[in-house]
Amino acid sequence: MSDEAATHYSAVIDQMTIGLRFLNETFGACGRPRVAWHIDPFGHAREHASMFAQMGFDGFFFGRLDYQDRARRMRDKEQELLWRASDSLTPPMADLFTGILPNGYNPPEGFCWDQLCSDPPIRDDPDLEDYNVDDVVGRFLVIANSQSTVYKTNHIIMTMGSDFQYENANLWYKNLDKLIHYVNAQQANGSKVNVLYSTPSCYLQELHRANLTWPLKTDDFFPYADDAHDFWTGYFTSRPALKRYERISNSNLQTCNQLEVLGGLTSRKGPFGEGDSQTMKKAMAVAQHHDAVSGTEKQHVANDYARKLANGWQHCQVLVSNSLAALSGLSAERIYCDNLNVSVCHLTESSKKFSVNVYNPLARPVTWPVRLPVNGTAYSVSDASGKAVDCQVVHVSQATHEVRRQRGFAVNELVFQVQAPPLGYTTYTVALIQDGPPPAPAQQRAPTVIQNKFLQVTFDHETGLISSLNNLETKQSIKLTQNFYWYNASDGNNVASRQPSGAYIFRPNSSTPVIISQTAKTEIIKTSVVQEVRQWFAPWVSQVVRLYADSRALELEWTVGPVPIDDSVGKEVITRLDTSIKTAEYFYTDSNGREVLQRKKDFRPTWNLKQSEPIAGNYYPINSRAYIKDDVDQLTVVTDRSQGGGSIQNGSLEIMLHRRLLHDDFRGVGEPLNEISGIFPDGLVVRGRLLLTLDPPQTAADTHRPLAEGMVLQPLLTFTDGDLKPNTQLEFSGLLAALPPAVHLLTLSQWDEDSVLLRLEHQYQSSESKVSSQPVTVNLQKLFSTLEVLGVAELNLSANQWKDEMKLHCSSIALPFTFEDPSTWEVTLRPMEIRTFLLKVNLR
Repeated sequence: MSDEAATHYSAVIDQMTIGLRFLNETFGACGRPRVAWHIDPFGHAREHASMFAQMGFDGFFFGRLDYQDRARRMRDKEQELLWRASDSLTPPMADLFTGILPNGYNPPEGFCWDQLCSDPPIRDDPDLEDYNVDDVVGRFLVIANSQSTVYKTNHIIMTMGSDFQYENANLWYKNLDKLIHYVNAQQANGSKVNVLYSTPSCYLQELHRANLTWPLKTDDFFPYADDAHDFWTGYFTSRPALKRYERISNSNLQTCNQLEVLGGLTSRKGPFGEGDSQTMKKAMAVAQHHDAVSGTEKQHVANDYARKLANGWQHCQVLVSNSLAALSGLSAERIYCDNLNVSVCHLTESSKKFSVNVYNPLARPVTWPVRLPVNGTAYSVSDASGKAVDCQVVHVSQATHEVRRQRGFAVNELVFQVQAPPLGYTTYTVALIQDGPPPAPAQQRAPTVIQNKFLQVTFDHETGLISSLNNLETKQSIKLTQNFYWYNASDGNNVASRQPSGAYIFRPNSSTPVIISQTAKTEIIKTSVVQEVRQWFAPWVSQVVRLYADSRALELEWTVGPVPIDDSVGKEVITRLDTSIKTAEYFYTDSNGREVLQRKKDFRPTWNLKQSEPIAGNYYPINSRAYIKDDVDQLTVVTDRSQGGGSIQNGSLEIMLHRRLLHDDFRGVGEPLNEISGIFPDGLVVRGRLLLTLDPPQTAADTHRPLAEGMVLQPLLTFTDGDLKPNTQLEFSGLLAALPPAVHLLTLSQWDEDSVLLRLEHQYQSSESKVSSQPVTVNLQKLFSTLEVLGVAELNLSANQWKDEMKLHCSSIALPFTFEDPSTWEVTLRPMEIRTFLLKVNLR
């Protein structure tokens, strides 16, 4: 069961694809599950329901929802409903019958019969002193009749089991057999209760046969609280480094999958050995678990998830090296620098001449800033055509020196912008011109303004903080201040509630966060490639406000940690953006990286909320973006990982960046969220990026959609030392032409020896862009430069059923590819539609 708050839709689709393919290949088509079963995830995303519907599931059952929501639904008999999970897809494409289970994933109270349970077994020998059949049957009938009053039909479902149970299944089944026998025997005395073993699919079938009208839901089930002061909104941010590593791993996996296809057989077995993508696919799939990327596992388990991802990436690196060697004709060793975010890359730090291969996994050209750790003071950079590229050397920040902990020794960074072709690579050559001391540090004066041709950012000369953001193209200007704060985490000793903050639960002691510093020490750097203001707020909080020459987004690169706990207080660290935008208590967050949902402070669309936690009760998952707007201005924040956030004050947007806590929250982890390691013995240091854009609301999506797409799927840099050999192919694109701006190539992955899996996605909602929210047609035969498409067959979203057989229970596994019908090559995508194809291909 994937987490539903912190997972990105692309990773969930991959996870479900690998799992459902295993079921198909192991049990055949009739083993295909018909019901999605999320009994433990802590809140439920609308995008998950949309995906499950498009995967061919008939229904969805879950166990957890807000205690106020459940009480209202029980009263009105609305615990079973139709979830319309998309504003853009034509019903019933994203419609999913949804049922809420009566006891979470547990049995009714008093009926737990596993070896770890304390309830007495059924003793049905009348000669026994503790004979209890009448008592057990009587209690069960009361529970069954009570449950029937809060559900609509005369069929009800009971889960019999729980966490870590059925270790001794005989105990359970022996008692269940007796329960069924003795309860049903009461029918002779007029009882109307009939008990049977069943499955969720059979239960769903009976609900369908009841032919009733069900309530409609169009929002989601966030945030989730199980009591007045117990909001499960902390895990939206918990373990921020693992959340980022999972997102990077997803990007690396897509690159690995693509190059396995584009490089052909050589990619799996070539000059660098045997590579594979399966190890990485499995590691990423497991990382989607609701106690993995969610950050709600024990520390040693989190370490193991990271280890699995790192191991998968090592397997993929061999494949990527083989593929790039085949495509470029260059078999020299390729170096991977996975610590560039802290300016560590031993090759670039020491080499006098090297090349940079930039692979772009997007189906459109990208411009991307590259920052390489170096020790020289002047370099030349040339592109694949030999043309000189503007580059600048800046000194490494003090925060980077501190955070990399002796892992690298570069004193400078070489900064330049690269342009990479769609689904392909280009090559840049870097040569040292001048060695020597680092450039003189920038002046420690208060900055006033940084700008490029698109944006202008002004700073308060007294505080060193941002004071305004201006879009020079649209002539927009807003007041904007940004700072860092922390909430005092409850230790469970409150009079109002004994609930502490923990891995799951966000429980601040006060609604007013503590400001870390009213002012920032600053230095300013201005070059032709980048302008940046480096800000220091405290020994454990710093930031770089950065504007690249060709960027329509302002970058905020934050560094937080080790969060101090010498005062014995757990801290939940946020950044808050305060603006002049008139938000009227509304703000907007994405669902799993796709459709955007409107939020309102202290409000729920389906019940009258009694707000008991003014901060935690207004936090929502932010997977890839959030924004605030009025009629004139929209400020969008694109994140580099899943985080929690909200709009507590009008015109403001806050995002939680880091959490360090001293108490467990009694929800199953069994240890405080206090991350320390060999590299960070004093506490975890985390670095991340936020991208800010300012646009008119009616055109904002045209900026933030491709921006978020590029944040999720980033170019992969590989390095080769020395001169390149003659006749090396320095540039390559796997596409004949870039895809239209609205179309995202979501999946390109080897399926078997002569077929590949392709997913194309329309990445705009139906009403968010006048230009891009239109249907788009793509010709599959005119897509790839290296692949000849011989046949095509369309599948459901999870690729475990043919599209035209989605309503059949036992559909065929094999279906002939379409070879002659020209209409199948022309694929039309409507807003938010994902179409999945199996292509029979030859390498050209």
